[in-house]
Amino acid sequence: MMMMMFGEAPPSSSSSVSYSSSLISLLTSHTDIMLIIFIIFIITPSCVGGVNVVTQNPSELTVNKGNKATINCNLGSVTNTGAKWYKQISGGVPQFVLYFYHPNSSPTYGSGFSAPKFRSTHSSNSDYSLIINNVDVRDSAVYYCQAYDGSKEEVVFGQGTKLIVTDSGVSPPVVKIFPPSSQDVSSSKVTLVCLINDMSVGFADVSWFVCGNSVTDGVFTGSAEQQPNEKFKLSSYLTIERSEWEKDKDITCKVTAAGKITNTKIKISECN
Repeated sequence: MMMMMFGEAPPSSSSSVSYSSSLISLLTSHTDIMLIIFIIFIITPSCVGGVNVVTQNPSELTVNKGNKATINCNLGSVTNTGAKWYKQISGGVPQFVLYFYHPNSSPTYGSGFSAPKFRSTHSSNSDYSLIINNVDVRDSAVYYCQAYDGSKEEVVFGQGTKLIVTDSGVSPPVVKIFPPSSQDVSSSKVTLVCLINDMSVGFADVSWFVCGNSVTDGVFTGSAEQQPNEKFKLSSYLTIERSEWEKDKDITCKVTAAGKITNTKIKISECN
């Protein structure tokens, strides 16, 4: 069992998430509890023998504002139930979007979600799709598909699909790099902070470069937090040898959010 905090990316594999019958009565009567358990406690199929696997595709989807986004879900061996969909923005509690079972004429919607913006279709008893029409940057989130396996009394989740909506009309994020603290420069390693503000979406791709060369060791990027203006902020950290920092090399933080790219550089000679 591993832990995943709100806002972190879904597991990179196509594995699904399941829960045993002891949780079902609690899960079905207390939706908020179900969502919290879903996010915090992940049980992979390798840990539970014979578990049904729910798969989603694609794992990541980029769509321009105003277009249609389609996320597909295969419920595995489950054929006598429909698909539930949840939306999670970084740092937030997952929201129930809709539930659709093909014998029914239309989906059941969660609060704040409705047709024709959100629809669901099916191509077989175990293949369902979530369709989001006229997408906006606020639709950027991770969407999870969920099924209930009645034969094993298990709630099973897909691995999630990250939807990124790009908009040429939104402003790029505001990015600033902070140099190491005075306490840092007396140690063998120093840490630089890349602070990203006013992102229109709840996640971003952050890359670090030293003299134009990509660096991945010593990099840690946190989860986005929503700001009072409903945009998001994010921090990324680069820890390097103090000797590298003192060589006055160009250090760059590159941020891509909602299709907009911002590059910010720093070097020791430019710091007070």
